[in-house]
Amino acid sequence: MSHGPAPLKDASLALEPSVEHGFFTRTGGVSEGLYRGLNCGPGSSDNPAHIQENRARVAGWFGREAQALSTLYQIHSADVVTVTDGWDRSDAPKADAMVTDRPGVILGILTADCGPLLFSDGEAGVIGAAHAGWKGAQGGVAENTLRAMEKLGARRDRIAVALGPCIAPESYEVGPEFHAAFVDRDSDNDRFFQPSARAEHHMFDLPGFIGKSVVACGVKSFAWLRRDTRAEEDAFFSYRRSTLNGEPDYGRQLSAIMLRT
Repeated sequence: MSHGPAPLKDASLALEPSVEHGFFTRTGGVSEGLYRGLNCGPGSSDNPAHIQENRARVAGWFGREAQALSTLYQIHSADVVTVTDGWDRSDAPKADAMVTDRPGVILGILTADCGPLLFSDGEAGVIGAAHAGWKGAQGGVAENTLRAMEKLGARRDRIAVALGPCIAPESYEVGPEFHAAFVDRDSDNDRFFQPSARAEHHMFDLPGFIGKSVVACGVKSFAWLRRDTRAEEDAFFSYRRSTLNGEPDYGRQLSAIMLRT
């Protein structure tokens, strides 16, 4: 018998009485094979009925029906959508962040190594969620999310931000062109790279880079859960791990946040 989802929590977000959140793992789903567990990614080639059931289980964990869960058609941008009533999954907007002030709307971000960011100003009753890979972090997805929250009445000096499971520095090797492009853009970025065992290659600190982009915006608090998607195969899906293993596809975990009704 399958147990239900068992999401991870951030301590700061958990203190907000008006907000519920979870960084969901592979635990508690019905998918099989490569997608074993709680695969919530419609972009994968998993059985659509399994994906639908997994997403319904996430919504159920929040005490809501499946249609309350809104996810995006993520494109590694810095674009933000303000959510009022949600949408059908087939009509998902092309963007990488969402904000809302509507109780009962679940904002969900899909990842498989990139960073899921959850935002909360419990006092104002405004929340946000963002998909932050290196492109999104570099492009300003955190700043754009905060601005969109401010338009709904949030204040960034009250906003807590949490970064969920993503690929850790010890798991993310990059080539010389990647390193050069970052350092050429800003010499300070060199601190997010350490030499790897391979000549001219580096290990890249994605969560550190994302954290820098968030903290620079002047938020109340920022924390990373310090869980590595590539290394923890039983807990998380990972694009990098699937590629290194020569697998044809991979699942996606979901990170989500909701204002309580």
